Amino acid sequence: MNKVILMGRLTRDPEIRYSQGENATAVARYTLAVDRRFTRRDGGDNQQTADFIPCVAFGRSAEFAERYFRKGLKIVVTGRIQTGSYTNQEGQKVYTTDVVVEDQEFAESKAASDNYTQSGGGFAPVDRPAPSAAVGDGFMNIPDGIDEELPFN
Repeated sequence: MNKVILMGRLTRDPEIRYSQGENATAVARYTLAVDRRFTRRDGGDNQQTADFIPCVAFGRSAEFAERYFRKGLKIVVTGRIQTGSYTNQEGQKVYTTDVVVEDQEFAESKAASDNYTQSGGGFAPVDRPAPSAAVGDGFMNIPDGIDEELPFN
């Protein structure tokens, strides 16, 4: 089985091109910076490391990426790994590895994303509403006689 699930931030705005021919198809290419679960120690400094994974989306997924994805946005991608090769202008064989996107979605709210990009790549505190007041035991007070109105037993 060839299945990939990634969550990361776009390193730049997606590049969009259209295929040639009668039925032109949108092709979006973007790179995801995916944080690793561990940190690397270099000279006593803990540094978060990331992998930069090239992704390619086709058709409606590419058009969606063109319209809504921007640098710094956190997204979740599912797809498959595809390898390939070509010979460049110097005659050298170049090997490629891409994630072909089958599904993509936002991994955070627009407000959180805007907050991330405005703070230069880090999160600034977000104002959140205070939780509603609860009864002393932490449970909501349910009025007497409501049992008859519930749709289940």
